[in-house]
Amino acid sequence: MSRHRDIRNMDYSEDYDGYDDVYGHSVDDDIYISPSHRQFMYNRESSGQSKSDFPMEEDIQEEDETDEVVKLSEEDRAKLESCLDHVRSVFAPMRMSRPEIVKVIISQKFDCERIINHLLKSQSSPPTERRDKGFLPSSTTIPAKVIVPTSVNIIKGFEIDPSTTASRSESPSSGRGTPVVNLNQDTDEIKTGKKDVRMTEAQYKKERGDMKEHLYMIVIGHVDAGKSTLMGHILYAMGHVNQKTMHKYEQESKKLGKQSFMYAWVLDETGEERTRGITMDVGRCQFETKSKMVTLLDAPGHKDFIPNMISGAAQADVALLVVDATRGEFETGFDYGGQTREHALLVRSLGVTQLAVAVNKLDTVSWSQGRFDEIIDKMKSFLKQAGFKESDVTYVPCSGLTGQNLVQRPTEDNLLSWYNGPCLLEVIDGFRPPVRPVSKPFRLSINDIFKGTGSAFCISGRVETGALNVGDKVLICPNKEIASVKSLSIDELLQNVVFAGDQATVTLSGIDMQNVSVGNILCDPQNPVQVATKFEARIVVFNVTVPITKGYNVVLHHQSLEEPGVICKLVAELNKSTGEQIRKHPRFLGNNTSAIVQVQMSRPIALELYSECKELGRIMLRQSGVTIAAGLITKIIQ
Repeated sequence: MSRHRDIRNMDYSEDYDGYDDVYGHSVDDDIYISPSHRQFMYNRESSGQSKSDFPMEEDIQEEDETDEVVKLSEEDRAKLESCLDHVRSVFAPMRMSRPEIVKVIISQKFDCERIINHLLKSQSSPPTERRDKGFLPSSTTIPAKVIVPTSVNIIKGFEIDPSTTASRSESPSSGRGTPVVNLNQDTDEIKTGKKDVRMTEAQYKKERGDMKEHLYMIVIGHVDAGKSTLMGHILYAMGHVNQKTMHKYEQESKKLGKQSFMYAWVLDETGEERTRGITMDVGRCQFETKSKMVTLLDAPGHKDFIPNMISGAAQADVALLVVDATRGEFETGFDYGGQTREHALLVRSLGVTQLAVAVNKLDTVSWSQGRFDEIIDKMKSFLKQAGFKESDVTYVPCSGLTGQNLVQRPTEDNLLSWYNGPCLLEVIDGFRPPVRPVSKPFRLSINDIFKGTGSAFCISGRVETGALNVGDKVLICPNKEIASVKSLSIDELLQNVVFAGDQATVTLSGIDMQNVSVGNILCDPQNPVQVATKFEARIVVFNVTVPITKGYNVVLHHQSLEEPGVICKLVAELNKSTGEQIRKHPRFLGNNTSAIVQVQMSRPIALELYSECKELGRIMLRQSGVTIAAGLITKIIQ
């Protein structure tokens, strides 16, 4: 009890209320220190040092961030961090403090090329000038020359290749190696935007130069036209589905009374799709032709799942339109209200220019040439009005159930009597590969989010422009959140880099999964995508039951994004063929008209001008489950 206070004998007074300050606090008394521990205690008086030997608190200057950083917006902060990483990668280690580098970055308005030039000039200045700018402390003296004996060659540890150290010089002030920068070198060569473009193009040729061209093809058409059966039979004929699995599908489909759907089950994998006999979501599969690597996107044909079809068509390079040759069925899908017309208009509005028309189920009309020509005549006039060139459209007679004219040339005599063209697989192989905009700033449209293994989560989407490497930092718009790329994969195969046109899966870290949603755009922090709630677009109106007026409510489809909006202003009505202005501020817009309108969104969205990025400059306007217009973004109103 010697270490505790004598509480019982203490004189308590009612007027004193400071017992809490006394009781419960330790007292630094020497009598409680063990003699064996006293030798390890530090005492400034016994050490002979006085307080004057140490700097006062007011003499210590902490390196806080500048006031300019506090005033920056979230977008500018993202640019600032990207610039800092860029500077550190070029100048490592830096002899300037972080606040000084931040001041240079802000003064140069986040321009990497100007920042590098400014820092190079600062480092190439005389020592006296550099000392004033904060590169060296005032008490530092630089020796004139460091003499290293050359006669003695002592190697400790591992021997280092001289080629690896030839590009580094020793700094007398820090004693560490720093990169040698050639001041006569063109600034474009020092990791600027121009060099990144050249590096990306060279990297694309190196990575994909000896590979087959990758092509994304979407299969569209009216419900029950035979899209899934057609593509399932092609995959079976090419050996992607073994005989045992096909026999299993045949037996199971017989039990449900849908034996003709056995090939469709290759792509319709969910129980609900197989039970209902329709495709509900976009199915994916991959196969190879002689010169192409084709990723197949099987779109739903039912009108209730048009939003899923739009999401799949936004990823496609080319399209395969399947029509039913059965009498009455073609007319049902092609006339007003059918999905044959709507699907063709949608894919053309989303940028697809090459189209193959598969006239399916021609065996039900005994391979009649007259029926084939009748369908072609109707489709030619319509597709020409939709914007397809005749040279970019190919017509192929086939049968998805019997397999005629799919992978090999036909063997049916009734078909051979009048048709000697290519089979469907040869037509697919003949598609021209699109130009990949790998040199543009990076853009990726998110169409799916899911939890991956570990603590990170994954997003999947199409890389619209540019390239993305593992370890890069990306800006997620419109929320303007910064994240790091942990890993990349294409078709579950890990990749170090992905390019424009790839359907990639990206594992992100440094961000909460709740802050990312379908329809967001991943972009380069140095070149962020534009964010706005109001924009101007040039639209083409399809068939509408009620004319479009000011205040017309619509649902905007932009890539995988679905967002409500309002047409707040009718700017002008245009000539559909020439584009000339007919009248200003029309009262309404009717069927088959072209106009410039302003659209007000309920919240900010990420988008681009069509002139700058075609992939992110296209929009769709729908109402009550019907596509009423398609357009191009011509002006962003901040």
